Amino acid sequence: MTTTLQRPADRSGTFSIGGDLPVNRLGFGTMQLTGPGVWGDPKDPDEAVRVLQRAVELGATFIDTADSYGPYVAEDLIKKALYPYPGDLVIATKAGLTRTGPTIWKAVGRPEYLRQEAEMSLRRLGLERIDLFQLHRIDPQVPLADQVGELALLQKEGKIRHIGLSEVTIADLQHAQQTATIVSVQNLFNLANRAAEPLLDHAAAHGIAFIPWYPLATGALAREGGPLQQLATRLGATPSQLALAWLLHRSPVMLPIPGTSSVAHLEENIAAATITLSDNDVAALTQAVR
Repeated sequence: MTTTLQRPADRSGTFSIGGDLPVNRLGFGTMQLTGPGVWGDPKDPDEAVRVLQRAVELGATFIDTADSYGPYVAEDLIKKALYPYPGDLVIATKAGLTRTGPTIWKAVGRPEYLRQEAEMSLRRLGLERIDLFQLHRIDPQVPLADQVGELALLQKEGKIRHIGLSEVTIADLQHAQQTATIVSVQNLFNLANRAAEPLLDHAAAHGIAFIPWYPLATGALAREGGPLQQLATRLGATPSQLALAWLLHRSPVMLPIPGTSSVAHLEENIAAATITLSDNDVAALTQAVR
């Protein structure tokens, strides 16, 4: 019998992406499984495989990746570690950012390029259909309707189940919704950076998943003697765990995807799902950067 102690991510609650893909809300992001600058192979490929396998063991049923992580390295690692996939596992990937070197990212949203990358992701991941395919960045040189329209065609062909967007505004989302049904948005959001709060509230009001990237950026908040460190000490947790617990508390559509290349750090992150914050705790965390 599996318990929530063995699968702590089960304690994070569930959300149904697109209304038909239930996932545990605390998932795993794969960007940090690659080399420095999100470029090339990891320093320890065997540990990267162990991290992915352990994430699933701990109850992470939502894994977020992208063709540009490596590039292609993260998707290959997912297949190596987890194929054949558990029935409850949802793998989300992205296309729309090209890589020519470490830390270099350029938006390319030409329809033929997005189609090529979707086809290659299907092959690398060993899937017949990608559950959630996200436009990694809007290419300002290509009409948004053309970019989303190509994803809608792939969806009609049965190669994509659901469509998401990354790093967008409410206006971008509404524009894209004229072409296709959008079930998720993925923007920079964390305890210290809440610029995307209006988009989060809009997503919550419309049942759209909000996937915060860089969820653990707590910066000065986690300094020794700072508000996050003080509360963490009182609750017997780490600042990173509190940052994740706060995200989970912030909205029922929030799907944090903390990433790491270490099994120990992964276990610490996933344990955040077991932390219960009081209203006073939440208020203290929320006000820490006001």
